[in-house]
Amino acid sequence: MRVPRLAVCPDTGAAPELPASLTSFSDDARIAFDNLADRTAGLVQPTMRLGVTGLSRAGKTVFIGALAHNLIHGGRLPMFRAQQSGRIARAYLEPQPDDAVPRFQYEDHVSALVDKRIWPDSTRAISQFRLTVEYETARAWGRLLSGGKLSIDIVDYPGEWLLDLPLLRQDFRAFSEQATALARSSARADLAADWLALTGRIDPKEAENEGQARALAESFAAYLAACKADSRALSTLPPGRFLMPGDLEGSPALTFAPLPDLPAGKAPRGSLWAMMERRFESYKTHVVKPFFRNHFARLDRQIVLVDALQAMNAGHEAVVDLERALADILSCFRPGRSSWLASLLTRRIDRVLIGATKADHLHHESHDRLETIVRRLVHRAGERIDFAGADLEVMALAAVRATRESEIERDGERLPLIVGTPLAGEKIGGETFDGHSRTGVFPGDLPANPDFLFADPHGDEHAPLVPDLNFVRFRPPKLERTAEGATLSLPHIRLDRALEFLLGDWLA
Repeated sequence: MRVPRLAVCPDTGAAPELPASLTSFSDDARIAFDNLADRTAGLVQPTMRLGVTGLSRAGKTVFIGALAHNLIHGGRLPMFRAQQSGRIARAYLEPQPDDAVPRFQYEDHVSALVDKRIWPDSTRAISQFRLTVEYETARAWGRLLSGGKLSIDIVDYPGEWLLDLPLLRQDFRAFSEQATALARSSARADLAADWLALTGRIDPKEAENEGQARALAESFAAYLAACKADSRALSTLPPGRFLMPGDLEGSPALTFAPLPDLPAGKAPRGSLWAMMERRFESYKTHVVKPFFRNHFARLDRQIVLVDALQAMNAGHEAVVDLERALADILSCFRPGRSSWLASLLTRRIDRVLIGATKADHLHHESHDRLETIVRRLVHRAGERIDFAGADLEVMALAAVRATRESEIERDGERLPLIVGTPLAGEKIGGETFDGHSRTGVFPGDLPANPDFLFADPHGDEHAPLVPDLNFVRFRPPKLERTAEGATLSLPHIRLDRALEFLLGDWLA
């Protein structure tokens, strides 16, 4: 579903407000140098950088593995025109081009899906790999030349890291005020109680103390982890590295926390307040900026995977929080189209795909409604991207289809089902599944009006009732093999359409 092109904001009549710059002049100079080096290398072998992100459990690793597996093994991709027309000669992996970035472990992830029928481990840090496609151009003049070659550098990174980028526009006071307001909201107050109680016993003007700093950071991180749990499924959880510290775990750059209700004026020298402020700025300088400069600012295309079903399972607060997180994420993109000359120095993301994942958890009759809900989630941010001249599309998809569809008759009414093997521990009614038994599930009907999901059922007595929804997680499918013993490609829903949107014009 393509988001309609809107030139003005409907509420003010003004152009959508563009965010303040995330970078300084020196940052922009380094970004321009990196882009010039990339473009120069691309004159020898054209390369496109595709960013894949999404919040936890949105399916980033699965999407990348399925994309590569279907291209390498010639999967069924009827809506991907370069494949359908037979113009792709072959696709294959090449060595990781950047020695300083971990390689995406494609082989391990596909083995988990195909051989073990388990979902691969979630993205915990940035990774990358290069997929090269040899193809014949469809353009008349191109057919006079030899077949083309395109290298696709796929960059996988946690969506939680994108939530850090807005911090570049904030000072410590603004960060503290925003974090405290969220923590005191009705959706979070019980989860934040211990952290808020701890901060209430501390005077920010007292002398800096490493033990206090560590206690505050650990308590704040525990609160963020509780927000992320399935029962709440909240999404706006910066700083992102508090939940995914990687090799920074225990470092001073992660040993800080917001301080509620700071007094007016500046932090006294040598105080706990000054210590927290200094480490917050260090986090931005040494963690957030390098990620933006070295990776995010060098992307050509972007897919953002959204697990709206998990938020709907958790309720109204989770849906509203997901909307907030997606607005923060999309506000950081540099969307638009650049001339060839300008693109030598500055990259712009000219296409953004919002992938509503786990479409296989719904009957196909509900896919349009899922797209409508996700379109509503990204509405305001989508206006800004569209106004900048980039193409934005929302699509319900499943990179790996884990279910099939069926139906039953009940009380003279047709009831659509999805059939699959729920993961061990998943519950439907009073039954807990063992990970081996197949079952048919009626997940419920998504509301035709997405506003139902955003109306506060507690604050508005006239808020419409949201239908009962029951989404469970399924094991990957058991793949059939050919007579020669070759494993068939991974089944999917609309992966071919996603490839056409993201890669089709590059392979024309």
